[in-house]
Amino acid sequence: MKREASCSCGQLSIAADGEVVKISACHCQACQRRTGSAFGVAVFFNKKDLTISGVSNSYSRSGDSGRSIEFRFCPDCRSTVYWMPEFRRNLVAVALGCFAEPASLIPTQSVYEERRLGWVGFNLPGAG
Repeated sequence: MKREASCSCGQLSIAADGEVVKISACHCQACQRRTGSAFGVAVFFNKKDLTISGVSNSYSRSGDSGRSIEFRFCPDCRSTVYWMPEFRRNLVAVALGCFAEPASLIPTQSVYEERRLGWVGFNLPGAG
């Protein structure tokens, strides 16, 4: 299934022509800061299944895992569209909110639960 995602202004886009590997809701403080929300949601694809169009800037930081993560964002609108975690070199994470049609993209896992805000609740498939 082909899925398309883009930044707010549309200059930076990514097309995924392959299956989703996993969808992760992350409650770490860095994702909270990056999104300005209670959590971030990453839709992971195999790198080989992606086509990227447009210009991007990058920002690298250490993740809670201690390994680096390189974020790619639009130099015009500054939306973070995708990122590459060092510990998963064959995968690329795409921000859920950047997809044209995100409704069918349901998280399969929730990570860094110790940072989850008390009012956030999930009803994930296969959980509990």
